[in-house]
Amino acid sequence: MQLPDSFYLGALDRVVERLGADGDDGLLVTHPADVAYLVGFCYAVTEHPVYLWIGADHDRFVLVPELDREYAEQQRIHAPVQTYFEYPGVTSPEEHLAGLLRRRGLGAGRIAYTSSVSVGTFDRLRAVLPEATWATSDVVAGLRLTKAPEEIELHRQAADICDSMLAAGRTYIEDAIAAAGELPREGEIARHVIGHGTDLVYQRYDRVVFTTKLAGGLVYAGPNAANPHGLPSSRRVQRGDTLILSLGAAVLSRFVESERTFVIGEPSAEQRRYFETARTAQHIGTEAMRVGRTCADVNAECLDVIRDAGFGEYLRHRQGHGIGVQNHEAPWVEDGDPTPLAAGMVLSSEPGVYVPGHGGYRISDTVLVTAEGPERLTTYPRSLEENVIAA
Repeated sequence: MQLPDSFYLGALDRVVERLGADGDDGLLVTHPADVAYLVGFCYAVTEHPVYLWIGADHDRFVLVPELDREYAEQQRIHAPVQTYFEYPGVTSPEEHLAGLLRRRGLGAGRIAYTSSVSVGTFDRLRAVLPEATWATSDVVAGLRLTKAPEEIELHRQAADICDSMLAAGRTYIEDAIAAAGELPREGEIARHVIGHGTDLVYQRYDRVVFTTKLAGGLVYAGPNAANPHGLPSSRRVQRGDTLILSLGAAVLSRFVESERTFVIGEPSAEQRRYFETARTAQHIGTEAMRVGRTCADVNAECLDVIRDAGFGEYLRHRQGHGIGVQNHEAPWVEDGDPTPLAAGMVLSSEPGVYVPGHGGYRISDTVLVTAEGPERLTTYPRSLEENVIAA
């Protein structure tokens, strides 16, 4: 399974257009997600660097360790493959890169680079290309803000898998309750739902590549659910708990997330208040995700629902973030991001209420911004009644 050639060629054309406008001789890309986005190369991230060069004259190459050469060629990526033998190497990867650029007459050129280049990498590059002029560029980040129709279809397919993972997690707990034995541990639930999502990807697609993972999840119950990014533990789910399934899946490295809060047994009045506050905030915040609204304005409208309910002290994070080749990427639906929303953006909408010593409440959907309004790509039920697990 691959995106069409037209997707990659179009993205590369837009990069070249921007390079010309900025007076740059080319762009150096190092982040695995950017490399995957621009030329379709997905690879295991290790100490071996990978460098993608896109020249203002449309010349391009990807420099990979020899151990990845055949794998890159098998992926039919949209750039010729160059190699270095090993890391750190008698001749370093950066020296190999410098040689390739000098042979193109660019040893003293103006080289743009993405802001994700680390300080250590940048120092090594300047050392091997001392006569070059360096300039940061946000061209790739700008391209990734909105998704092409082909990408949106991949997000839709991933959303179906992610919703199925939620259903699988619920069934797993219900089966344990029906068996009248011990309820599962958080870590056991996480293993089950991740396995379910991964199996679906391999069942549905005959050629699977990915940047970081196919499916993942955080599972936490009871007091542990008050930690928004807490890791699954050995704690067993108990009757009376709130349980957050925070799940994600990807198809061809296009991510989604779908998260729900369940209650094990009849909810208390306190649980109902917290749940309904989080659900209302998520509904209002999602409806606010419209073309032209800024991330900051949408976030404020959403989180004010929680503050107005008297639960501001239990806020721990923003409303959401962009989703694409990474499960967290720009734009950031937060007070500090003035980015206007545009059609084609894919965002999470996930406000939460986190009460120390008690539990947490979060509902997250992956939302597509369209000219007509927000569209939820994830559709698992959100109401409290539909997320009570009888016990």
